[in-house]
Amino acid sequence: MALLVKKFGGTSVATLDHIGRVSDKIIQSKLDGDDVVVIVSAMGKETDRLVSLIDDLDYQGANGARERDVLLSVGEQVTIALLSMMLLKRGYKSESFLGRQVKILTDSAHTKARILNIDTQKLEAKIADGVIPVVAGFQGEDENGDITTLGRGGSDTTAVALSAALKAKECQIYTDVEGVFTTDPRVVETARCLDRITFEEMLELASLGSRVLHTRSVEFASKYQVPLRVTSSFTDSPGTLITDEEKSMEAPIISGIAFTKDEAKLTILGVEDVPGIASSILGPISRADIEVDMILQNIAADMSTDFTFTVARSDYPKSLEILSEVSNDLSAREIKGDDKIAKVSLVGVGMRSHAGVASKMFEVLANEGINIQMISTSEIKISVVIHEKYLELAVRALHSAFGLENS
Repeated sequence: MALLVKKFGGTSVATLDHIGRVSDKIIQSKLDGDDVVVIVSAMGKETDRLVSLIDDLDYQGANGARERDVLLSVGEQVTIALLSMMLLKRGYKSESFLGRQVKILTDSAHTKARILNIDTQKLEAKIADGVIPVVAGFQGEDENGDITTLGRGGSDTTAVALSAALKAKECQIYTDVEGVFTTDPRVVETARCLDRITFEEMLELASLGSRVLHTRSVEFASKYQVPLRVTSSFTDSPGTLITDEEKSMEAPIISGIAFTKDEAKLTILGVEDVPGIASSILGPISRADIEVDMILQNIAADMSTDFTFTVARSDYPKSLEILSEVSNDLSAREIKGDDKIAKVSLVGVGMRSHAGVASKMFEVLANEGINIQMISTSEIKISVVIHEKYLELAVRALHSAFGLENS
């Protein structure tokens, strides 16, 4: 008998019919002899509805973040009660629990709290008594007794944290997709669902635009060595297992291709090449809470430098405004901006032991007439910036060239 933690997202519990399907999967695991702890999100677009109410109210004053957490935690309370009642109706012992009822202790950073500790005593007693606990994801309680929420990807984080605390055999994340694909199947019809992938690869894919899992939950799983499985609520697919790097003799060179259009590029030209110039340019950007992704610096023969960096497209107008002010202080020749770019990335632990991946990537793009504007590499990743109009062409060409539909 094993302990499984199953997390179901908003689309999986959007209606009573969907909740019935979720209960079928839980019951099947019980019939297989496993114990189950369930984590759920709010139904469908319920959190979006609650956020829109807050936005309409438009209050930014004292204790606003605290009250926001109180409201946003309501959605999961509805879901846990409905799913628990569904299981009871079908003859299985079940109880619902809010985050504070299972003592998920967090810090006091409202809307983006971090889990400090989980007291598993109550849950362990319920599991031993044959109860299926249904726990609200996304929420906890700080040392003052205030409700907190965990921010983006919070329900996944709850599931992974509980899996670690309970020493579960596996944390299963149920979504509306069958698993982690080699790339987005809406762009490449031959994209393939991966049987398994490493934590390291999944972290790269998540940070580069793959929306299957949030990076925070993958980081947590990697830190506490919790095997993660991503699978569908709507099919019987085994999904994708995310775990430590395989010790197999021959890992695939490339596991997946991630891409995003949500970036913009800014360049400041003709500034003096002196120590601290990068800090002078990026410091004001950072102080405005704008995250910088890729960076490129070129030094000219006259010892001036051109400095290029990318930011999220939503931060482009503010970044351009800041860079205009910086350029005056640094006597820059010119500043340029481009919000029509895309980033395409190859990810795979096999790159560690195979040379020539970058050159092959560049050759494939050149053969398609696609110009590369920026390049960034790590041990298991190669990213390029291209014009956004070539994005889908680039992804299809690379997917085919590296044989991802067959590997």
